[in-house]
Amino acid sequence: MIVIPAVDIRGGKCVRLYQGRYDNETVYADDPVDMARKWEEMGAGMLHIVDLDGAKDANPVNREAVCRIVGELSIPCELGGGIRDMGTIEAYIEMGLERVILGTVAVKNPQLVADAAKSFPGGIVVGIDAKGGKVAVEGWTETTDEDAFDMARRFEDMGVRAINYTDISRDGAMVGPNIEATAKMVESIDIPVVAAGGVTKMNDLIELVSTGVEGAITGKALYEGTIDLERAIEEISKINTSSD
Repeated sequence: MIVIPAVDIRGGKCVRLYQGRYDNETVYADDPVDMARKWEEMGAGMLHIVDLDGAKDANPVNREAVCRIVGELSIPCELGGGIRDMGTIEAYIEMGLERVILGTVAVKNPQLVADAAKSFPGGIVVGIDAKGGKVAVEGWTETTDEDAFDMARRFEDMGVRAINYTDISRDGAMVGPNIEATAKMVESIDIPVVAAGGVTKMNDLIELVSTGVEGAITGKALYEGTIDLERAIEEISKINTSSD
């Protein structure tokens, strides 16, 4: 398992939302590039970027900030938020993003996922954001009747690189991840799973290792200092080595 820092961008700034609520925002840096560079310098092997404005507006908004991050960093980056068509996917891949995350559009147009995964092998991730077990879309502002596990199974044979699974009720709340649901997601599909939402302390990361996830995305815990990224990477690396 790898530890993946998150940089969420809104209004050109690095922020965190509480449970995905746009009316409950904390600004951590005026320039998200500075924060991205900090996580790379501390040893991150990958960066998770979210265009929050894009997710809500259904169209890329913070493209300039994303472009600067990708240009500054040498580690692979993935991006989600506002990506709804093949042209946008292609533009982001050409920009240098390692992976593009499809969330809302994966619910509404799964054929695009299949087409994109075929066109960009290893470059497409499906983001499944769940609230009460049901898939949420449009920047988490709408909840569907679709079961999160059923949705994940639909992408089994499409060639997607991973499923990014987020429990919205835990995201930014500093209450710990939903270990049971995450383990169920890993067991439900053959696609690698990356977990997000609620990671607060080192023990949360250790528990996530036991679920079999490929990676764990963490944001607020790093910004608030309840997890030290360098120590977390070191400790998880030891666990990975001992389990090989």
